[in-house]
Amino acid sequence: MDDIAAFRDIPTTTLADVLGREHVMDIGIRPLWPDMPRIAGEAFTVRCPPGDNLMLHAAIYRAEPGAVLVVEAGDVDFAIAGGNVCAVAQRRGIAALVVDGVVRDLGEIREMRFPVLARGIIPVPGAKAMVAPLNERVRCGGAMVGPGDVVVADEEGVVVTPGARRDQVLRDARGKLAKEAAETLDEWEAAHRARVDKILGERGFTG
Repeated sequence: MDDIAAFRDIPTTTLADVLGREHVMDIGIRPLWPDMPRIAGEAFTVRCPPGDNLMLHAAIYRAEPGAVLVVEAGDVDFAIAGGNVCAVAQRRGIAALVVDGVVRDLGEIREMRFPVLARGIIPVPGAKAMVAPLNERVRCGGAMVGPGDVVVADEEGVVVTPGARRDQVLRDARGKLAKEAAETLDEWEAAHRARVDKILGERGFTG
């Protein structure tokens, strides 16, 4: 798990540069309270049918400490989780909840500072009736997420690193950050202007 901790030092912007758009969740998946710290953890994936949250409630007792629960919800009409579920998840060591759907009890979640990223809030609870497999590939925020993928989230968004690529992505991201740290703004500006002017010239711009 040492490499998971290392991912907490990598901004999502850097990971997005390394991985590309398909591994970034869409802008609807946002932190639900301000100043949420960057989180990183292995995905424990959940799929819930429309109007039902049973499998998310089952997952909080099955995910390992440090996991990020990633949920493909069936709609935005019923809450996947509320304050007590998030409190239990936090107490069991789960790092965060990322939901392509909605939750409720935002005040309680904000007060306990449990990281939740979702499409929003609604006061209506879901039912608990429909069973589905846990830890299968899901689509969350337009990105495919499998069990063991590394999920990193901060105020910029959510990026998913495929589990099989985590070592290489971490090396590439660290290399990019080191290069950026060694470059002054004057050096960046000179290189940036040269690159932009070259592209403009190749496309016939003469202004």
